[in-house]
Amino acid sequence: MTENQPISLELKLNDSDDVSMLLGNHDKHIKYLEENTAVTINTRGETIQLLGEENEVQLVASVLRTLQVLIKRGIKISTPDVVSALKMAKSNDLDAFIVMYEEEILKDHHGRAIRIKNIGQKRYIDAVRKRDIIFGIGPAGTGKTFLAVVMAVSALKKGEVQKIILTRPAVEAGESLGFLPGDFKEKVDPYLRPVYDALYQVFGMEHTNRLMERGVIEIAPLAYMRGRTLDDAFVILDEAQNTTVAQMKMFLTRLGFNSRMIVNGDTSQVDLPKGVASGLIHAERTLQSIDKIAFVHFDASDVVRHPVVAQIIRAYEKENQQ
Repeated sequence: MTENQPISLELKLNDSDDVSMLLGNHDKHIKYLEENTAVTINTRGETIQLLGEENEVQLVASVLRTLQVLIKRGIKISTPDVVSALKMAKSNDLDAFIVMYEEEILKDHHGRAIRIKNIGQKRYIDAVRKRDIIFGIGPAGTGKTFLAVVMAVSALKKGEVQKIILTRPAVEAGESLGFLPGDFKEKVDPYLRPVYDALYQVFGMEHTNRLMERGVIEIAPLAYMRGRTLDDAFVILDEAQNTTVAQMKMFLTRLGFNSRMIVNGDTSQVDLPKGVASGLIHAERTLQSIDKIAFVHFDASDVVRHPVVAQIIRAYEKENQQ
């Protein structure tokens, strides 16, 4: 039998398997695997039939078997997990996929486990655990902001820090702050919405608001960091590509004792005025040799949003290279 010869393979679903979770609502997991491989998948009761060239069939079979293992261990499977499993199967990393998913970083306010979704996120989490300052650089949708907040909350719950500080530069993407209604906080809050969303998912809205009232969680524009020394704090700078070189230097030198910093940004989405250098790009070039600082890069393959988002990012990257 040659490697590319068409074959048919049947997988049996054990009684203990949650068949609906494996297949997805309206078979959307199966449809995703069909759309992204050269395999036709038929489901009949407790049997899944795979039709296609042998290498592709074996690839999909390995993905489904891996997802079955996770389901048997009580891990709930959703579409982003299927996307990640297929990506890692294509790079022969399914063993690492299982190990990744066995680790629970934290539970959200509904009691659902928060887990690492891909190798890029694993590198990021490992760096956060080992270094004092971590730069997460890559496109939107890779989970940088959410994971940064999760790690900050984890450190707070363990008593490793006394405070979480979240900030970003007040640089607009096509809309002037001066023309938005409300006071300064009300003007800036929409730009910090991804941070709020992450906090609400982990803590819930009411608990987040209580912690903010007590000053345990502080959310502020970057300008508010000037002149401070941030001790016993987990500090997150989001949208760092929109800092100037001077702002980035100011922020990084706020680091105090028993504190950690995460700096996240996407160097392909700089909204600074023309001719103004990005502090994130400059820092990446300047600080590489410092041992206590880690740079973790994400790319389109690390995107955990709808699968078409990764394709959109690649298309724009290709356009920019021409």
